[in-house]
Amino acid sequence: MTMIGIDPPGRNAVEVRGLGRVFTSKHGPDHVALDGFDLTVGPGEVHGLLGPNGAGKTTLCKILSTVLLPTSGTAKVDGFDVVADARRVRPVVGIVFGGDRGLYARMTAGQNLRFWAALYGLGRREARRRSEALLERVGLAERTDSTVETFSRGMKQRLHLARGLIGDPRVLILDEPTVGMDPVSAHEFRDLVEELRGEGRAILLTTHDMAEAEALCDRVSFIDDGRLLRCEEPRVLGELLSKHERVRASGVADALAERIAGLDGVEALRRNDDGSILVETNRYGAALLVLRTLVEAGVGDVSTAPPTLEEVYLHLIGDRGMAVRS
Repeated sequence: MTMIGIDPPGRNAVEVRGLGRVFTSKHGPDHVALDGFDLTVGPGEVHGLLGPNGAGKTTLCKILSTVLLPTSGTAKVDGFDVVADARRVRPVVGIVFGGDRGLYARMTAGQNLRFWAALYGLGRREARRRSEALLERVGLAERTDSTVETFSRGMKQRLHLARGLIGDPRVLILDEPTVGMDPVSAHEFRDLVEELRGEGRAILLTTHDMAEAEALCDRVSFIDDGRLLRCEEPRVLGELLSKHERVRASGVADALAERIAGLDGVEALRRNDDGSILVETNRYGAALLVLRTLVEAGVGDVSTAPPTLEEVYLHLIGDRGMAVRS
């Protein structure tokens, strides 16, 4: 891949101010997908967008890639306005959406990439060179001449990544990029993101995976109902994940459950339909105390898990009405 140039001092890779997007409907109320949204992403920064389905993450990505027009506010990519300078924005943005969108199943991996290279205005020789280099980079070199319809979901996602890089973008937008990837492929993807950051590219990453956001991002923006709730360093995610652990256990008598509910740092305890208990903690080390109490009482079926995305949001913003949509 070509090494991109360094952005001029003071220029943000992405700059969004008061961005709004409303979808009108003839048969019901209008839907506000983005509501006065602000965001800045610097060169070489990996910025996470964390939120539930319907929060506005994908709408924002589509506006930044000029696929969708905003209703209000402004958005700039590499200093160019996404509306007034759309033709100058498109060559500097690479975008990767999850699923099968943007891939042609009956074409080979190499043909797919060369087709997208042609759309970026690359000559035949350069298109072939970049395609081969990128397929090697994402671990698909041996499947260059295989049709995409024979690929697993994880392989398709890796081909998506290669397609997003074919234009040598300064800004890369990754919308749920590891969906469908096996653990090994997901780990390799994280290594690739680190390489891209080292090349000075700005990366906007949307995800539901808090561990992924913590591992990859320089900053994380929490989004709900089209609004920016908070922008934090990833260490805040780590603190929330370790502080608000959950413990599940089976075969716990009522007396023991009552004792655990009274332990310091236990926020809530509830009994599930299958008779197991779920303990939620709100203090560092509380989960370990719960585990020790259960094991000493002879309970063997015990497991721990980090809080869900919804629970993290509730701990961050209280009960301000985060809407979780399917």
